[in-house]
Amino acid sequence: MIKQILKELKNHAPFTAFGAITGIIILIFFQNVPYKLSHNIFYVLHPIHVVLSALVTTSMYELHKCGRLKDKCNIWILLVIGYVGSIGIATLSDSVIPYFGEVLLDMPNRGIHIGFIEKWWLINPLAILGVAIAYFRPTTKFPHAGHVLLSTWASLFHIIMAAGGPLGWLSYIAVFVFLFLAVWIPCCVSDIVFPLLFVKEPGR
Repeated sequence: MIKQILKELKNHAPFTAFGAITGIIILIFFQNVPYKLSHNIFYVLHPIHVVLSALVTTSMYELHKCGRLKDKCNIWILLVIGYVGSIGIATLSDSVIPYFGEVLLDMPNRGIHIGFIEKWWLINPLAILGVAIAYFRPTTKFPHAGHVLLSTWASLFHIIMAAGGPLGWLSYIAVFVFLFLAVWIPCCVSDIVFPLLFVKEPGR
């Protein structure tokens, strides 16, 4: 499992870095947007991220656990794995890690913004929707790529909310680092490592 984790982290580092670069480009053009607008954009990107995360996490478990048996997994097990994997990791990626960056950079409007609590009526049903889609049509490739980019951009607008205006060039470097870390480890853990922890044997 450790070798698998290290392999996945290595394989995903270039694409995650690319995502962080797109985040910096977006930051250049959106750093002056009002707090309310960046808040609204965050709450568009974060929910979509949750759906894709639930879809990929659930699909990864389903394909490895039940795929070779050509049978459907227990829906309640899928629900727990998909919900916990998506809500827990998406919150860490989009809110918690960016918040630490905002604190270290002493941003004026910093706040943690826990989506599944602040907008429980939106985030929690969407996580369940992602699980339901995976139950009937499990897939991992395109949703995972979309998951990485959406997570990067959600984390970015969480930071833009906190920044409250233009940043210095040193802050751009710090934001790049936090965007990379906020996506690289959590997304690999959510999409690949977490669901495989519940698969004792390949195809079983």
